[in-house]
Formats: sequence, structure tokens, C-alpha cells
Amino acid sequence: MKEELKKEFLDRVKEYIESKDIEKIEYALEYAFKYENCIEDNNKQDYLSHVLRTAIILTELHSDIPCLEASLIGWIPSLIEGFDIETLKEDFEEEIVNIVKSLQKISKLKLKSEDEGSAIYLRKAIVGLSTDYRVIIIKLASRLDNLRTVYTTPSIIQKNKCIETENVLIPIAHRLGINYIKSELEDLCLKYLKPDKYEEILEYLNASYDELNGYIEEMKTTLSEVLCEQNIKFRIKGRVKSVHSLYQKLSKGKKWKDIYDVLALRIIVEKESECYLAIGLIHAKYRPIPKRFKDYIARPKENMYQSLHTGVIGPEGKVFEIQIRTEEMDEIAECGIASHWSYKEHGTKAIQALMEQKLEIFREAIEEKDKDDDLLDEFKEIFVDKMIYVFTPKGDVIELPEGSTPVDFAYRIHSKIGDTLTDAIVNDTIVPLDYKLKTDDIVKVNTNASSTPNQDWLSFVVTNQAKGHIKSYFNKHTRDEYIKEGEDLLIKEIRRRGLKINECLSDENLEKISDEFKIKDLEDLYFQTGSHRYTAKYVINALTKEKLSAEEQVLNKISNKEIKEENYKNDVIVKGCDNVLITMANCCKPVFGEKIVGYITKGNGITVHKEDCTNLVNMESRLIDVSWNTKTNNNYTTRLLIKTNNINNSVLDIVTKSSQRNLSIEALNTLQKGDKVDYEILVKVPDTDTLKQFMLDLETLSFVNSVEREIK
Repeated sequence: MKEELKKEFLDRVKEYIESKDIEKIEYALEYAFKYENCIEDNNKQDYLSHVLRTAIILTELHSDIPCLEASLIGWIPSLIEGFDIETLKEDFEEEIVNIVKSLQKISKLKLKSEDEGSAIYLRKAIVGLSTDYRVIIIKLASRLDNLRTVYTTPSIIQKNKCIETENVLIPIAHRLGINYIKSELEDLCLKYLKPDKYEEILEYLNASYDELNGYIEEMKTTLSEVLCEQNIKFRIKGRVKSVHSLYQKLSKGKKWKDIYDVLALRIIVEKESECYLAIGLIHAKYRPIPKRFKDYIARPKENMYQSLHTGVIGPEGKVFEIQIRTEEMDEIAECGIASHWSYKEHGTKAIQALMEQKLEIFREAIEEKDKDDDLLDEFKEIFVDKMIYVFTPKGDVIELPEGSTPVDFAYRIHSKIGDTLTDAIVNDTIVPLDYKLKTDDIVKVNTNASSTPNQDWLSFVVTNQAKGHIKSYFNKHTRDEYIKEGEDLLIKEIRRRGLKINECLSDENLEKISDEFKIKDLEDLYFQTGSHRYTAKYVINALTKEKLSAEEQVLNKISNKEIKEENYKNDVIVKGCDNVLITMANCCKPVFGEKIVGYITKGNGITVHKEDCTNLVNMESRLIDVSWNTKTNNNYTTRLLIKTNNINNSVLDIVTKSSQRNLSIEALNTLQKGDKVDYEILVKVPDTDTLKQFMLDLETLSFVNSVEREIK
């Protein structure tokens, strides 16, 4: 039996792999057979037959050489007691050994329960531990063979394998576009988990098999004549819809008599242009069904699937589903990223980049998140959430969760694009960065090398990829700021005492205090000082072994102790009163950092004005002292008047300047002033320094005469 499988496997390999590379596969095959008699578990004596059947499935997917080699030897470290996986490096390339290592890791994973959370977690683990996409393909092929032969195992094992396959592996196969495996796994799971339903559908199909097959043959004959008349080279496949596909329709409440699209045809031609010619000829011959035509050639699916789909009324009023595609499109449609097109020169970048993008999302989730809840969110995004498909200006398809924004889009393209994002244009229209994208939107994002992420983005981004990068950016930059501040504080203290910097901060001194301060290096010490965990005096005293004075000891204790302060809730503090209603004056719209004053209104709390607001003249009796709450980091809306010297529409230039500063324009009014146009804008800024810089930016525009704060 094994010799027959071995011969079948090698015959299939020779169909698509060059003869000069066959010896690599033959060597892996010999290597596997060498360990066959070392299997001690009697229940797994015939395991090599399963390995060969799995490899045969992989040849049907036209898998590449490393994938086949790894599938043949991947079982050895698991079943041969005492086998050291590192010894494989003596006979096989590192790429193959790494695939085997990943196979060993995921082979130990099992579905713990039938709930959705457990399934999502297992999908996460399988894809996260698969350092190479071929690991997943081998896993899927192995499971397909398992289910083909599952009737030989006890029912509880049969049931568990099917539940795991249905909840975990089928969604992965679907997401990667491996329809050849996905479709059969669905039928097999239905067969074992719901045998009554499966048999019911089979009985219906068997009862009408000859009749249905007759319709298919009649349709194939007619379409062949039509295509031959136009000298189109083609081949036609005809089939009855899968059992699982029919089961889904019945599950949604349809009756047998209402299911018309049981028959399906696939026409495979040589050229893309012939796909469109063929669809025209078919529609001319048979009446097309409205809204059933889909063009996935002009706009491929996110997993590179391309085909024309239509539905027509055929002989005897039967409905036929017809797909038209080229050979290459058919290869990718059936095998997805497992297709051998993925390692042919003309397809490598497009398909492998797509798969690597998917795997990278999972890897980043595992590397950057510690809590299972966060990981669950990540995998719900990939496998559960509704997805949208938007386009880059070049026509590339980007898959995103529903509710995604241009910021999510930018980070999905590349982290650097997200970090330097300034503004976005959707369908040739400028949109705010929190705009909710929709399927078929064409999205263009603009960047500026000097721009940085905005913390406000965290309030509206949807993808965990974007959230992770934004949080990572601010965590890193906060640490960098503390390090710089700590360095400045320590150097100032060293100079104040007249010490030498190199001697004071020598490696020898740092090693002496490493345990006390829990530091690894000088950068850690700077960080501890800059974040005010230790005072500069305390650190230098420790480095120079000087004793602290009583005053300094008290000071250090205070600086390290968490001091309980009044927790003011408002952006503006009225000393001793945290329950009063406070609003920003609409006339002068003050910004954090400006001198402000409070005005006691009648029945509406306190209104905060700029100290020089002209509307406060002669109101001294109702004014009180107020101050900014330094613990808030909100943005404040203020009004600017931009005076220009031209009549042209310059809104885009103004918006671009605001985006470069990561500022949001809430409103923009155009004011016609004779032969020129002025602009009144409401802009949100964090503080006066940022506002001043923005005003200077606007004044650099050639058409701007002046920029003023406006008080009404």
C-alpha cells in the first residue's frame, strides 16, 4: 500500500517540478522511510501512509519543494523517541527545519471547548506559531486526510476532530482562499457532525442524479458550440453544488423546491479578454438572472481571487451558476496562496506579500499584547468582524474591519505611512481622518516626513494594528523625553559639585549602584531620574558615596512618595471649588497656556476668558482668579481670521497646514471681501505654543496677508 502511495506521490511531483529538483524530494522520502520502523506506538505503525496521502494532497495544490520536504519529515521529531530536531540541520536546509519546528508546536494545540472564544484563541495560536505560511497548508492537508479516513476511529475522536476543523481550520482555509481544501472539509464535517442532514441531501441528489447530470451535459455541449464558433480555446467543468452549500441554503429556511442553482459550470480560457468575450456570448444565448453578474477580474477579492460570475436560465428552465476565468485565475481560486503561482517569478511578490501581510498581523498581535482579551480582539478583527475592501490609487485591494478610518488604512499599508500621515482623500474628496471608510472607496493618504502620530487617533481607530503602533510610538517618545530630562538633571548636578562627568558616571560606579537602583545601564539611570523616581542629588550622592543631609533625606522621601493632591476634574481650576460649572468663553476662546480670568455669570457658573478679552471691560466686580489644570491634556477650540490677497479657493492649502501639525479644523467659513477671499476657521489646539506655530505656518503661504486671533 505504501509503495503504491509513494509511486503516486512521485508521479504527481514530476508533473510540475523540474527533474533536476526531484532528487531533493526523493531524499526526503528516503529519510522518512528510514525512520518508519522506529515508531514504537503500535497504533501509529502505519503513520507513514497518512504522511504520503498528505503529501499527495499537497501536490494537488502544486506546493513547492520545501513544503513537500517538510511534510515528509515533519512527523519524525514527534513519533521517534529521543530524536533531536536540531539534527535535521545536517541533512536539510534551515528553511525546511523551521517549518518542521512550527509543525511540532502547532501539533500540540487542541480545541479546549466548543465556545467561540476558544476557537478564536486556537486560530490565533496556529497562525501565530506558523512562522511560514506553508506550515498552515501542511496542517490543512493533514487534517483533510484525517477526515477522509476518520470513520476508522472511535466516534468521540471523530466528533472532536470535526468540531475543531469546523471552528478553527475551515475559517483559516477560507481566509487564505484555499477553496480546494475548504470545500471538502465542509462536506466531511457535515457528514460526521450531522449525518441525518447529510444523508437527506445525498438522497435528494442521488434520486435526481441522472436528470441533473443530463442538464449539465446538455449545457456543456451548447456552450462548447458557441465558444468554438468564436475560435476560443477552453475547457469546461460541470458539477452539482456541494452538499454543504445546499445544507446552508436549507438552514436559512429554503425548501428543496425553491433551490434552483444546484447546477454549476466553470469555463477556463487562455486569455483575460476571452473571459469577457465568453460572458457576452453566454448572455446572448441564455437569459441572465438580474444582479447575479459579478466581475472579480477587474476588482479581485482580497485573497487574489479573480473570476467572472453569472447566473443564467438554461435548458428546462434550470438555473446555472457559471464562472469564467483563465488557467492562472483557476489555480489561485482553488489553491489560494498555496498555489504554485506563488513561487513562479511573475506571481511571487503579489501573492506572497498578501500572505505575509496576514501572518504579520497575527505576529504583531502576539508580540505586542500580553492579555488574552486583547488577543481575542485581534483575532475577532481578522476572522469574525465584517470586513470592507477599499482600493489604493493604483488599484490594490486592502482589507479592513468595518468602521475603519484612513488612519487604519495608512497603518495597514505600512507603519511609517501611519506615523507620518497628514491627511486623506477618499474618492477625490478631502475627508477628516476619523471618516468611516466603505467598501469600494478609493483612498489616498498624504504624508510628511516631519509629521508624527496624534494621540487623539486612539479614540477612533478600529484595527489593533493601528492602536498598537500609535501606543508604541507614544510610549517610546515618553521614555525618550524622560531619558533626556534625566541626563540634563544629572549633568547639571555633577557640574554644580565640580565633579568630572566621565568619572562620576563610569561603568564601575554604575555597577555598584545597579542593585539599589535596579538599572541595567546609564540610559536606565537617566530614565529613573527624569521620571523623578530619584532626585539627581540622591543619585550623585549614591555614585560618590556621600551621605545625605537630613534635609536631603526628607526631600528624597517626598519625591519618591505618591503625594495625594486635590483631584480637580475641570480643565480650569477655581481654588477650593471643584463642583462649579465652568465653560470657555465663546467670544475669545482661550487656549491652554494663556493668561485667563473667570467671570461669575448669573445662574450659569463661571465663564473663562482671556485676560485681555475686550468683553470684560468694566466687569471687575464679577471677576475671580482661575488657573489652568496642568494635569489635563485636552485640546481647545479657538477662532482665527486668515486675510488673503487672492480670490482663488485656498481651502486645501489651509487644511494641509493643519494636518501637518496634527490639528483638527472644526469649521471653516469663506468671507468674500471685494476682490479677495478671507477665511474664518475654528481650530482645536493643545496649547498656545502649538497655536503660535500654526499661525506662523499659515503666514508662510504666499496668498496669506495676516493671521489673527478673532474676538467676537
